[in-house]
Formats: sequence, structure tokens, C-alpha cells
Amino acid sequence: MSPADPAAPEQSEALLGVAPQLRALRRRAALTLEAAAASAGLSPAHLSRLETGHRQPSLPMLLTLARVYGTTVSELLGETPAERQSVIRAAEAEPSVAGGWTYRQAGAPGRGMQALRVQVPYGAQGDIVRVHPGEEWLHVLSGRLRLRLADTSYTLEPGDSAHFDSATPHRIAAAEREGAELLFVHTLLQSPADALCLGGTHPRTAGGAR
Repeated sequence: MSPADPAAPEQSEALLGVAPQLRALRRRAALTLEAAAASAGLSPAHLSRLETGHRQPSLPMLLTLARVYGTTVSELLGETPAERQSVIRAAEAEPSVAGGWTYRQAGAPGRGMQALRVQVPYGAQGDIVRVHPGEEWLHVLSGRLRLRLADTSYTLEPGDSAHFDSATPHRIAAAEREGAELLFVHTLLQSPADALCLGGTHPRTAGGAR
């Protein structure tokens, strides 16, 4: 059954109330109709029909939309989600290394945004220009950070913060050889993971390279 087909009769009762949930969860994820449709591989008109109840989604489509909105199929169907962990202990924050940067989770998984503690070595990823949906907020903990937004460059000192639209072309790099450490909050679930060079969990390696 293709995603465009109406749901099978046995699915109809379960999917009857999904339309208002689809719209509410898209708005909670701060996604426009066009951005959400593009991420799910749909046309905006098709997603609009799903949100207004004029078309029933298939279960594979619900799985796709749940991924785009950073939630579960159960929540899309209006079921109360299980309580998610909200306290992250420092000793439990295992490092992930990708592209020379070291990441530690600073927030619970499965949310509409992701919080990370990031170590940025000097010379790592400084030439990468990123453009993707969402918003980013960062706060420098130590070292000096070089941030370029479109055609404007900034040097951020410890205690400085930046909040910007991720659709603005941006580069992030350590400004000095000692590197930099920052807190980083991003609506990451709206974007492919590799848009931030954020990979899976890997053991920490010497020099942070992968």
C-alpha cells in the first residue's frame, strides 16, 4: 500500500483522530508545512490533506512523520507517551566523536531539540559550511570560538552566546590552538544527523579525529 492510499479499513478507527495531532506536533516541532512535507517526502498539499482529515495516512507514513517530528507513532495517534528521562548525569554522558569534534549528550533523547556539550579542536571542520532547517543556540564555556554567519564573522569569548536560524550559511571553528568547549542546543531532529557531522557513538580517540 502506497503512502498516498487511504488506510486499510482495519486501520481506520485507530487513525480517525490523527489529523489534529499531525498539525499540533508539526507546530510543536516549529516546522512549516513546506519544510515538514519536504522532510517526509510529500507534497505540501498532501500533508495539508492529512492534517485536515481529508486523507488517511498509512502506517509507514506515520513512521516517517514521527521521525520528522521527533516523536513516536503512539503520540501521533494521541496516546500518552511514556515519561522521558530529563536528568542527564555527567558520569553517564558517553562521548561521541565525529569529524574531530567530541559530543556529549546534555539533554534527553527523542525531543524536538537536542542539547549537547561539544569540544571543538583547533582546525577541525572549520571549512565546512552548514545550511539546514531549524535553529541553533550555542554558549562558549572555554576557549575562543570563531562563528561565521553568512558574510559576517564573530569571535566569541567564554560566556558569549549566539542564537541563529540554521538556514543561514554558517561555519563554526576554534579560534585558538587550545580549542573551545561549548553548550549547543539545536532542533536537530528536523535535520539529517550528518548535517552537523554528528555520527553514532564511538570511543574517544586521541586527538578527536575519526
